[in-house]
Order: sequence, then C-alpha cells, then structure tokens
Amino acid sequence: MNLDALAVTWSPRLLSILRIMSGLLLLQHGTGKLLKFPAGAVPPTFNLNSMPGYAGFIEFVCGILLIIGLFSRPAAFVASGMTAVAYFMAHAPQGFFPILNRGELAVLYCFVFLYLAAAGPGPWSLDAMRKR
Repeated sequence: MNLDALAVTWSPRLLSILRIMSGLLLLQHGTGKLLKFPAGAVPPTFNLNSMPGYAGFIEFVCGILLIIGLFSRPAAFVASGMTAVAYFMAHAPQGFFPILNRGELAVLYCFVFLYLAAAGPGPWSLDAMRKR
C-alpha cells in the first residue's frame, strides 16, 4: 500500500469533508440561536440584539456558505475571527487554560476555519465548480 499515493488522492477530498462538517457544526450554533432549533440549544434569556445574537447570524450564514462551498475562503475567515472573539470575550476572562474556561471548542473552530481560509474549499465545492 502506497501511503503517499493515498494521501495525494484523498487529501483534497478530506479537505472538502472537513469544510462540510465544520460548516454543519457551525450552522447548528446559528440555527439554535436564530431558529431555536434544536430546542434547548440556547438559554431562555437569549436576545437577538446582542453579541451572541450577532454571532448567531454569522454562524448561520457562514455555516451555509461553508457547507455548499461558496465564497469559502472569506466565510471561513469571518468564522475564524468570530470564534476568536467568542473565545476572548466569553471564555478567556474565566481563566487562562481552555480546558478550564470551557473554550476549547472556540479555539479549535478558530484554527480550523483559519486553515480553511488558507487552504481553500477543496474539490467538492461550488467555488471549485466556478473555477472550472
């Protein structure tokens, strides 16, 4: 089994899968805040006209764009910045270590989206179809 050939074949496809799955996970944060689906995803005191409300809009729009692979690089860059802001505003004040301040997901999202902004959407995307 030639692992180098396997990596060359599957790396672009796995990049697309990473983008799609990250977009789906981001979208569920947006739908929870904006559409209250799934039920219980946001606290009952949630207000759309607040920083979390604005984040919900960004999560919803960028999540959809990332799933379909349209304007993937800008959407990923905006999502990366939004998750960095979420970490520093909501989690970092509670302590230095992400495992203790419950911010590991925000940090991971930030760097995955930053990677996607740099690497691009992969072959299974509307962006790739538009280039052809």
